[in-house]
Amino acid sequence: MVGVGGSNAKLDVYQRTPSGWQPVEAGIPAHIGSAGLAQEAKSGYPATPMGVFTLPFAFGTAPNPGGGLQYVQVGSNHWWNGDDGSPTFNTMQVCQKAQCPFSTSASENLQIPQYKHAVVMGVNPNREPGKGAAFFFHTTDGGATEGCVAIDDAKLVQIIQWLRPGAVMAITQ
Repeated sequence: MVGVGGSNAKLDVYQRTPSGWQPVEAGIPAHIGSAGLAQEAKSGYPATPMGVFTLPFAFGTAPNPGGGLQYVQVGSNHWWNGDDGSPTFNTMQVCQKAQCPFSTSASENLQIPQYKHAVVMGVNPNREPGKGAAFFFHTTDGGATEGCVAIDDAKLVQIIQWLRPGAVMAITQ
């Protein structure tokens, strides 16, 4: 994915073959963080970090569209823990809001329209406080994100159906 200015970007999809990387589709319109791109993720700063990130699993409020990644259908008790002081920081948790063992105000409930379909981006895999949490490749609402990458849902479903374990996302200027 390449930033093209502001919170806009273009996404290209490549497949690794025995003869190298081959383009599958190019120029997919995408939205990124309202602060554009950043060298690295930072908690509370709405920029999309640059780098190469794993895509470990997918989730969404909609049923599994198929594909090679593990998929979790989420509901009202699914959270992404953004509480820097919690031992489960930057992971998906399932709990009723009043009983969650972390700050839900610092976290994100995953039952929202933008997460009809989503893929976790492996940003801050060591879960270091202050280095950001909750970076996803998800359904767009047409505007900038808080640091995620968002595209049209139908195109996202096609990509999810195509992804396999070991897939990565590269983000650059």
